[in-house]
Amino acid sequence: MRPILPALAFVCIGLMFAPVIGQQRIPVTIALVPSVPSGSTFIAADKGYFSAAGLDVKIERIDSLSKATAFVATNQVQVGQGGINAGTFNAVAEGLPITLALESGSTPLYHRILLRPEMQDKIRTVADLKGRKVGISAPGSTSVYEIGMVLASAGLRIKDVDLKYLSFPQMSPALANGALDAALEVAPFSDLAIEQKIAVPWIDPEDGYIKRLPLTNVAYIANMDWIKQSPEVARKLFVALAHAGRDYCQAYHHGPNRAEVVDIMFKNKIVADRDLLDKMEWQARSPNGEFDLDSVDSVQTFFKQEAIIDKAAPRERLVDASFAQAAAKELGAFQLVNKSSKLLGCR
Repeated sequence: MRPILPALAFVCIGLMFAPVIGQQRIPVTIALVPSVPSGSTFIAADKGYFSAAGLDVKIERIDSLSKATAFVATNQVQVGQGGINAGTFNAVAEGLPITLALESGSTPLYHRILLRPEMQDKIRTVADLKGRKVGISAPGSTSVYEIGMVLASAGLRIKDVDLKYLSFPQMSPALANGALDAALEVAPFSDLAIEQKIAVPWIDPEDGYIKRLPLTNVAYIANMDWIKQSPEVARKLFVALAHAGRDYCQAYHHGPNRAEVVDIMFKNKIVADRDLLDKMEWQARSPNGEFDLDSVDSVQTFFKQEAIIDKAAPRERLVDASFAQAAAKELGAFQLVNKSSKLLGCR
């Protein structure tokens, strides 16, 4: 009997720790650019969607999605979230194991071209932008595409204007001191500039200028090798993110969870002014994270035309639609709570 007792003790100890081992969560790292659309990732973390899926998600903050591309390509980071840019298309075209996995920001974007007040009588049509100093956020960003589509309506191209690359907060001072004649600005900076009479509103690029809508400008990219090695983990992660994206959409439409979502974003330092975050316009998104592939390919085609990227990737390599499909299947049809909302998008 004596030899059996240690064995029984060992079994008992094993049974004690079995539940703990079974509850271990799988680590995943997401690198994101803090912005209103990135609020969905923090919602998923704060509301326990990751934990419920058995995931231990680490969130790293970055300045731009292009900085995460190399880390995602080498699987040091599994997922990146931020603005789609030329680097994303270049990486896919070069055969790096990166794909667009879930859309997290699209039309309406509430972007607006502003003019400094002194330019109102000088810039009346798009053609009047020729040779003017125009501010946009970054080279190779979808902002370049938006400006390009506006210019194309007058037969102009990017080379016909004097592009100045500035962060969104820097644009108002540049308009005020005459360093810019016009700027493609986003909320809340556009609202503040207009309110302070630093600028006047002019053109919304989505108002008849961008032909392929909805335009996606924020997305989750993912490592394809990681997806192949851990398909169930990837599915659970993106369904959790889509679930949080739906919470974002309800708050976007000023549903009953608006205050909760604003609190989550404020707590995670997406915007420093809570009241401003609550009253400003948020950009929309797909409740399932679906991409409009024609729109994505249109941006890539424009970048190639303007020699911003060297070559284009095949359309089918750009997007992995399986995660949006999984979200639609598992979460069911999206039902808007605030049915009186007149806002477009997020439906």
